[in-house]
Amino acid sequence: MENTATKSPVMLYTEQTPNPESLKFVTNKMLYQGTADFREEELAREWSPLASALFDLPYVKGVYISTNFVTVTKEFNYAWEDIMLKLKEFIKNYVQDGKAILNEGFEEAMAKLEAERGASYEYTENEAEIVVKIKELLDTYVKPAVEMDGGNIEFKHFDKGIVTVILQGSCSGCPSSTVTLKSGIEGMLKRMVPEVKEVVSEMG
Repeated sequence: MENTATKSPVMLYTEQTPNPESLKFVTNKMLYQGTADFREEELAREWSPLASALFDLPYVKGVYISTNFVTVTKEFNYAWEDIMLKLKEFIKNYVQDGKAILNEGFEEAMAKLEAERGASYEYTENEAEIVVKIKELLDTYVKPAVEMDGGNIEFKHFDKGIVTVILQGSCSGCPSSTVTLKSGIEGMLKRMVPEVKEVVSEMG
């Protein structure tokens, strides 16, 4: 009987995202259980060998890694038809070679940053309950849909009826994300949580 411990080949396909500057590269391997958004090269150099290697390419402007996909945001002056196959090949070989995707400790470091950001917001007991409700709704209804488009949404804070969220991956800088935010997310949150008056976004 043949040894079945040989590496299974890496399959990779691309998916359009609503953002014309971002393309989602989907693999058949789990890359990272959480979400890792690299808008700046500096953060990538510190935490992600994969994102760092992608930033070495002149046409890569942003890298977002989650579950089994990598969303690459390109520089405006390049066309996808010129770089898509190169990127596909690059990511496929990288994953196939079993190289490191993210450095140990990334999740903890990001959680700490998040906590520091969040700690500056003091919620009353009533507000804290509203925040829990908002987070649950975002996690249940919004995140899965946004992830399918190669992006991510994170709750940032709630203040005087205004919910601030952070858009990451392909959602960042995407022309249709404002529409999604206003018509979809804001509409749903207002219906489900009457205290919500508006939803605004920051780029992650």
